[in-house]
Amino acid sequence: MGAKLGGSQGGKTIQQNADINVTPFVDIMLVLLIIFMVAAPLATVSIKLDLPPATPPTGAEPKEPVYITIQESGSIFIASQQTTIETLIPDVCSALGGGNPGCKQERVFVRADAEVSYNQFMEVMNELQDNGFYKVGLLNEDIT
Repeated sequence: MGAKLGGSQGGKTIQQNADINVTPFVDIMLVLLIIFMVAAPLATVSIKLDLPPATPPTGAEPKEPVYITIQESGSIFIASQQTTIETLIPDVCSALGGGNPGCKQERVFVRADAEVSYNQFMEVMNELQDNGFYKVGLLNEDIT
């Protein structure tokens, strides 16, 4: 709180000054504004997304996706054909259109029942990744 010296009567009187001194407040706000202006661009994160083209290529018919289903009992199915972990990779390549060497570049989808253990699921995922299948989509269903 400040004080005023002097008055309208020409005498020296001391009065209280009820005005708020906003200079320190403005200084702090300007410093915070500069800090946020400098820090805001650093907070943005760029994520590389592999998005499909906006329009499908003309004349190209989309392929039917390949679904790998894992059941609670440990059974593994590719579409409706049952397979095992040992024969998973050849069966996936044949389901993707023969034994062409480019079958590992195609996308496959893995879905599992809600009761499947994490170990069973990761066994399938590791088998796919160990054999070069890196485009794997995961599907889930709502449990209600």
